[in-house]
Amino acid sequence: MAGKVKWVTDIEKSVLINNFEKRGWIQVAENEDWNFYWMSVQTIRNVFSVETGYRLSDDQIVNHFPNHYELTRKDLMVKNIKRYRRELEKEGSPLAEKDENGKYIYLDFVPVTFMLPADYNLFVEEFRKNPSSTWIMKPCGKAQGKGIFLINKLSQIKKWSRDSKTSSFVSQSSKEAYVISLYINNPLLIGGKKFDLRLYVLVSTYRPLRCYMYKLGFCRFCTVKYTPSTSELDNMFVHLTNVAIQKHGVSPVMNNDKHCFECYGYDIIIDDKLKPWLIEVNASPSLTSSTANDRILKYNLINDTLNIAVPNGEIPDCKWNKSPPKEVLGNYEVLYDEEMAQSDGPDRDFRSRSGQSTGTKGGRARDLGKPVLTTWK
Repeated sequence: MAGKVKWVTDIEKSVLINNFEKRGWIQVAENEDWNFYWMSVQTIRNVFSVETGYRLSDDQIVNHFPNHYELTRKDLMVKNIKRYRRELEKEGSPLAEKDENGKYIYLDFVPVTFMLPADYNLFVEEFRKNPSSTWIMKPCGKAQGKGIFLINKLSQIKKWSRDSKTSSFVSQSSKEAYVISLYINNPLLIGGKKFDLRLYVLVSTYRPLRCYMYKLGFCRFCTVKYTPSTSELDNMFVHLTNVAIQKHGVSPVMNNDKHCFECYGYDIIIDDKLKPWLIEVNASPSLTSSTANDRILKYNLINDTLNIAVPNGEIPDCKWNKSPPKEVLGNYEVLYDEEMAQSDGPDRDFRSRSGQSTGTKGGRARDLGKPVLTTWK
C-alpha cells in the first residue's frame, strides 16, 4: 500500500487544511520530509534562491513556479505582453492583426500602460494626446489595493515624485517602481456600482503549456456608487474593488519546473461596451472566506486543483506527464493544451489562441472524449 502524502503549509486557511485532512494526508513540519508544500510567494523565493541551493526530489511538489512574478508583478506582466505582441508582429502572425485605427484586434485586452519612472517621457507624450483622461497608478510589488491612487494632471505625478524624495525621473534606482495605466472610466455597472470579475486559471506545466480555467468565480463590488467625477478621484471606495479595501467600507519567459503547479487569480473589468480588460494576475489569490458561498467556492477550487496536481491523492511523481483524465477535472475546463493543439495542426492552434471555436477535427477530439480548446497561448 502506498504511503500517505506528507504536507506542509505556511498559509493557515481552513479551505486548504480541510482538503488535506479529507484525503488522509499527514501534516509534518517544514524541516521534516514532505511531499506537498502549499506555500506563500515569500517562501517560494527562498526555496528556489541561489543562496539556499535547495533541490526538490521527484516526490515533492509546490504550488508556485520559480519565476511566477513574470506574470504576477504588474510591471513584468505588461512588459511580457508587449514583448509577446512584438514577437507575433515580427512573425507576421494573424493574432497580431490591427484594425484601421492601428489597434490590435485580438491582443487589445490590457489598458495602455507605462512603467514609472522608466517610461515617464512616453507617458507624458500619451497623456498630452488626451489631457482630460484619468490614469491609475499602482506600485509594482504590492497587493490588496495598497499604494494605489488616481491622477488626471501631470502636476500630480510631479507631486508624487517630490513626496517620494526624488527630484528627477532620469535616474531613480532607489525609487519604488509603479505602473500607470489608462483608467477604465466607462465600467459596466450593476446597481450603479463598479465591479470586477475574479477568474481562476490553473497551470500544471509551461512546457508544454497546459492550463485550465475554473468554471466558477465571483464579482467584487465597490461599496459606493460609481461616478466619473474628478472630485471623487481620491475616494478609493468608488474605484477599487479589492476586498482588502472594500471590507473596510506568459509562457516563454516562465521557468518550467516539474515540481510546480500554480493557481492564478485573474482580475477582469468589463466596460459598458462589454469589452473585457485584464487588470492583473495574482500569484496567491485570497483564500479568506467572507461568506458561506465564498467558503464553498474556494474549498471546491482547492479540491479540484489538488485532484489535478496530485492525482488520486497519492505521493507525487514528477515524472508523470501531468495530463489528467477528464473525469478528475471537476469544475475546471481545459483552456489550452499545447501538445494537443500542435498535434491537430497550426490552424487549430491559431483558432484556439484567438478564442474562436475549434470544434473537432475529423471527430478526433470527440472520439477521445477530450474537451474543446478555446484560448490564446
